Parts: sequence; structure tokens; C-alpha cells
Amino acid sequence: MTPKQKENLKRLLSPESAAFIGGNDADFAARQCADAGFKGNIWGVNPKRKTMGGQPCFKTVEELPGAPDIVFLATPKSAAVEAVEALRKAGAGGVVCYTAGFGETGPEGARLEEALIEAAGNVALVGPNCSGLTNFIDDAPLWPFPFKFQHEERGVAFITQSGMLGNTVTLNQRSVPFSYVISAGNQAVLGIEHYLDVLIDIPAVNAIGVYIEGLNNIPEFADAALRALEKNIPIVVLKAGTSEIGSRLTVTHTGTLSGTDDLYQALFDRLGIIRVTSPISMLETLKFITVSGAPKGKRIATFTASGGDCAMIADGGELRGLEFPQPSGEVAERLVGQLPPIATVSNPLDYTTPLWGYEEPLYEVMTTMFKSGYDAAVIVQDYPVSQSAEGMEPYHTDARAFARATREAGIPAAVCTVLSENIDKDTREALIASGVAPLQGIEETLDAIAGAANFGIRREQVMASGSLESLRLPLVLPTSEKTETLDEWQGKELIREAGIPVPEGRRCDGTSAPAAATEIGFPVVGKLISYRLPHKTEAGAVKIGLKNALQVNDAIREITKSVADYAPEFACEEFLVESMVMGAVAELVVGIQNDPQFGQTLIIGTGGTF
Repeated sequence: MTPKQKENLKRLLSPESAAFIGGNDADFAARQCADAGFKGNIWGVNPKRKTMGGQPCFKTVEELPGAPDIVFLATPKSAAVEAVEALRKAGAGGVVCYTAGFGETGPEGARLEEALIEAAGNVALVGPNCSGLTNFIDDAPLWPFPFKFQHEERGVAFITQSGMLGNTVTLNQRSVPFSYVISAGNQAVLGIEHYLDVLIDIPAVNAIGVYIEGLNNIPEFADAALRALEKNIPIVVLKAGTSEIGSRLTVTHTGTLSGTDDLYQALFDRLGIIRVTSPISMLETLKFITVSGAPKGKRIATFTASGGDCAMIADGGELRGLEFPQPSGEVAERLVGQLPPIATVSNPLDYTTPLWGYEEPLYEVMTTMFKSGYDAAVIVQDYPVSQSAEGMEPYHTDARAFARATREAGIPAAVCTVLSENIDKDTREALIASGVAPLQGIEETLDAIAGAANFGIRREQVMASGSLESLRLPLVLPTSEKTETLDEWQGKELIREAGIPVPEGRRCDGTSAPAAATEIGFPVVGKLISYRLPHKTEAGAVKIGLKNALQVNDAIREITKSVADYAPEFACEEFLVESMVMGAVAELVVGIQNDPQFGQTLIIGTGGTF
């Protein structure tokens, strides 16, 4: 991203004027923008219309009264390149290119996308093949799908490579406030990393959710993610394309390589990025971390009025690495006196129905429980959505006690429903106002708390160690398509030159092998040297624990015969005789790769026959 593109992206995300170019889709988006209360100028461009969404419409881009900060482009692909070029010349800030039919369609579309990139120049181009961009802060939805718009002062920015998923999250019934929803499309000019880089510095953004199929520039993404970590802005990622079929589909969908999932996971772990496996878990995690904050550890206190809820929370939490420490001795003694006789002191704690609906006694129980020291707290409670105000009061009473106790304890808190639909909008909003996250569904709640805790712990580690700079990724080096397999002797010589110790050894023919072994000192290992046989065990090309020259001579003869039987085309001309390592603690395989997307990557695993 050039400095001018970054400046234009800032204009696009904080517009004072908007233009809509195209037919019915542009007309609908313009009307929706006006209905949302956008305070800037709204212009249409269409040679056959006098108005666009009830707003003034001009025949050409050149006739516009000014240079628009943001443009929604929904023309046929044949006209899109010309329109973008005209907008660049007019000084437009950014273009949201709804038009599809570019790199995602094959070679011809890719050539058209290159022309689009050239036409854009320093214009901040979103897409192409995207669904739009909705700005909830400035009341500017450039979105061709109907949804109920709601102004927000602060909230989650969501970036998605799936346009329809962007539409889906705007329809959520989970009280997740959004600041922006950006459909990135093909990322022809602007990649996810560029949106991150700018969104991080917008005060109205308190967390970022990302749906990823593939990234254009992983080192730049890492730099932006590290800045987010430093500024305590959590990033929650849903990564698609982990299966063989999914990987193929992501390439077809946006023309972007999905990359190796193990490397993406290592990257997310390194950068403190929370990874989720479903859109629901993403929304619940974003809700928890923005409403309640990230726990500093995994010690969770849980309250229910049901033994079954206790068991489900404990089982699911253990699978996710959450901990449920039992109340300490003194705390347990006090709880015995505060709980009904039918209750058992434990964590998760079933405080039983005799306490249900009694705010002060329940508040005292919770306050006592927290003296054992916890990092977060959960209360399980499903609400009868159609109940009267009187019928709802016991539920609200328990929630008030919980909110007060957790606020005084200074720990993140969540009300968790067993069934996701069992909580109404008014209750959700009341809980959010009290600083408690209303989480919907046990599994999603546990995902959210575990993910948020991992973020909190990782951020604490990084900030305490001062290692932020060391986590930056180096630039990706060009990779060669030509590869060469070295034999073991050549490989070990390179390792030795790099200062890494290797066993003392000799390269020799079969006749001189016993003498070489005697010179090195027993016990030794005898191996065939051949770049064509990197794995020797299957061919019987290695013998270990040789204690004298006679055994070495026999070993060379056996290797020669075994390899001839295994692969007659392999010539047994050179052998490696080397000192045998004794008393080894473990055998490891260590691999280093210059990955074309991630750069220098390292793998460590179990070695030997594994």
C-alpha cells in the first residue's frame, strides 16, 4: 500500500461524500445509505436515470460536483475498468467494486483484474468481487442487501473475503455492535493486512474479526497484528480452506491461495490471534472480549442452579484447557454457612434453587467464592423470552448479583445460556450495560472464554518480555523452482561449516571402511552414501553399534547385498563410517523451509523411525 493509497483508505473509511454507479444494485445501496442518515453528499452516476436512490444522478463521473470520498461501483465488468480510471482522474478516494468476473474466473478475468489495478492507481480499491462496505460510525452503508441499520459509537470491525458472510453478520441477533463490515473480495489492490493497518488507529474500533481464505502479504499482516496486540485490540480469525476440498474452493472463490494450515496456526499463536471454527463462535468471542475484556488466565469460577449445567461446563471447559480450581479451605468453610443445606461447595457451583431470585444472599456467596482468586466468571442462566416482567424478575435478580460481585472482583464476566436462543434483546442489552457479556450457547461460551484467555495470556507474555519487535517476520525471499537433494556427507559438511556439531566421520569405499572405523574409534555406524536414497532404513542401508573392524567389514557386505535386492539400480560405491552417538536423550527431525507465502519456517518433530 502506497502512502497515497493509505490516505485514500482513510478517506474511504471516514467519508464526507459518496457516489453510487450502476443500475438497480447501486440504486438500492444509495437509498439504504440515505435512509441510514448519512450526513454527506450522495450522488448517483447513470446516463439513463435522473435520480439514484432518491438522490441526484449524473450521466458521467466527469459531471459529478466533486471528488467522492467513497464510491459503490456496480456496473458490468466491461465498464468497470473505464469507470475506475475516470474516478482516479477525478480524485476519488476509494472505490468499493461490487462488480465480479475478474481474477476469480480464470486467466481472462485475471488479465482484466490487472487492467483494473492499473486503472485504480492510488485509489483505495476494495474488491473487486465484493459485497460492499458498511460504516456504522458515519452512517454510511454501501451495501446492496437489506438489513436493519443501527448507528454505533464504537464496535467491532469485521473484514471478510466472503461477501455473503458479511451480510450474514449484519443480520445477527446476538447484540454484537459493529463499527465496520468490509467485504474484501479478491484483494486486487487492498489486502486484509491494509485494512488492519488503518482500522487499528481508528478509536471507534475496539476489536477486529476476520474471515480469511488467504492472505496477500503475510509479513505485512504480521506487522499489523503486532500493532494490534500492542494497542490491546484483539483479532479473532475464522480461517477457511483447511480441508482439501475447502482449499480448492477458496482458490475458485477469490483466486487466493489458502496456504498451509499448520503455518497459519503457528502464525496466529505467535501473534496472539484468537482462532475460531465457526461464525457463531466468532461473534460470541468478539462480544465477550469487547464487553468484558480478556482474562489474564484460565482460572474460571462458574455458578449455576443446576447440577447438569455444572457438569456440561466442566466437561467442555476441560477440553479447551480452562481450569476450575476448587474454593480454598477458609473460603469453602464460609460457603458452607452461606449456601442452602442441599448445596455442595464446588466449582462449578450449583447454588441450588432456594437461593434463586434472592439477590443479597447470592451476592454474598459469589463475593466469598471470588476470594479464592479467579481470572473470569460465568453464570449459566436461560431466560423465558415470552415471560412477563414479574416472571423475569428472579432471572434479573441473579444477574444483578453476579454483575455486582464480578465488578467488585475486577474480573471479566459472562452470562451463558444453554440454548443460544434463550435470551431476549432487552436482557442482552441490559447485561452489556452492566459490563457482563450475554453469551449464547455453552460451547460458544467456552470457546469465547478460552480464546480470550489465550489472547490475554499471550499479550501479557509479549509485553512483559519486550519481545514485540523480535516477532516481526522477515520479508519473504524469492524461492527457486529448482531443488537439489544432497547426500548425507554433503549435508553434514554444510551443517559442520555452519558451526553445528556432527559426529566424526569418514567418507570411504568398502575396502577402506574398517580402517576408517579403527581411526575414529568404536562403536561406529556404517551407511551407504547416495543422494538417491535419503531414507536408508527401508533399504537396509545402515548398520549401527559396530564394535570392531570385522563387524564393519561384514556390515559393508550386508549393506551392499541388501541395497542390491532393494534397488538394483543404486550403485554401492561410497560409504559413511562415523562415530556412534551414545546416551542420546531424544531423536528429532528439524526442517527449515523458505515458504513462498510465510518465508522462513521451521518444523521440529519426533525423529528416528518416526
